[in-house]
Amino acid sequence: MSQRIFLSSPHMSDEGYERQYVKEAFDTNWLAPLGENVNKFEEEITRKVGVKAAAALNSGTSAIHLALKAAGVEKGDIVFCSTLTFSATANPIVYEGAIPVFIDSDEKSWNMDPKALEEAFEKYPDVKAVIVVHLYGLSADMDKIMAICKRHNVAVIEDAAESLGGYYRGTATGTIGGDYGVYSFNGNKIITSSGGGMLVSNNEDKIAKARFWATQSRDQARHYQHSELGYNYRMSNVVAGIGRGQLKVLEERVQKKKYIFEYYKKELGNLEGVQFMPINEWDSPNYWLSCLTLHGQVSPTELMDELEHANIESRPIWKPMHKQPFFEEYDFVGDGVSEKLFETGVCLPSDTKMNDNELERVVEIIRRLW
Repeated sequence: MSQRIFLSSPHMSDEGYERQYVKEAFDTNWLAPLGENVNKFEEEITRKVGVKAAAALNSGTSAIHLALKAAGVEKGDIVFCSTLTFSATANPIVYEGAIPVFIDSDEKSWNMDPKALEEAFEKYPDVKAVIVVHLYGLSADMDKIMAICKRHNVAVIEDAAESLGGYYRGTATGTIGGDYGVYSFNGNKIITSSGGGMLVSNNEDKIAKARFWATQSRDQARHYQHSELGYNYRMSNVVAGIGRGQLKVLEERVQKKKYIFEYYKKELGNLEGVQFMPINEWDSPNYWLSCLTLHGQVSPTELMDELEHANIESRPIWKPMHKQPFFEEYDFVGDGVSEKLFETGVCLPSDTKMNDNELERVVEIIRRLW
């Protein structure tokens, strides 16, 4: 069988930047959740995305959790959340005992629908925070969303876990007017530290507080003293070293992801019933995954099965949170666009290590179905 083509797997730099920083961590014996790599990774992220402060954490999920705490979310509070996302976006709402209300997508962006968001505020005027997702590296319609959120004086958290390296009208996703931004460095993301996440904000005091919570809320005392509930959320110095090396090749990875998307669109875009994910005038995506929807003779299941038989990984579009068994008790506002995207959508292999021969292999297998 041919070598497996992955959806999106880790891709270390050819230059070996990651090894250099990890070696420094070993040479200096800084292997704990603190050290030069952690500090430098935070500094380098702030410069990269143009924000004042960052906290390096052990996952994007941790970053969302601490963003909610920093926004003052408590038990019983209502938090609006994009429904078309991975569960890590919504789980931390429940960690805090808060109540998620899921907001539908619009067809124009695949992200949070401003119209549905406005309807949700009419139904729930007392909302503590809004979590907006930049899905698959595509920016949400943030001018409209921010105008609505500012009118209602609510904290905004940008889940940019999938969109590091993407820009909205020239501004990095995760920093588009929201109070907090979140990035993920999970193994399948555009750059990876094997695991890990980053919380960013222009509020330096809030980031300092997040670091405090993430380090078990240890008070400044000679003995171990804790006046608040803490978490073991800090990133290790070894992991941060991998992240620093990966950050050096972020632009290269974005360009390769864009090349993959444009290759697929050129070769498959004329097939009947195929529609690729939307790129809007405001958007400079990172093209994390190349996604399409099918509206014709071929179903997503047929396409994915055909690829799998050829040892090629693909995946459905995220199943909306309001359709998940765990979250089905919570309210949903919208017209069901997210459900249609799930039912018709496919994520094609978008691994930055793919060469043209492998891309053509994917394309040929898909074409056979038409």
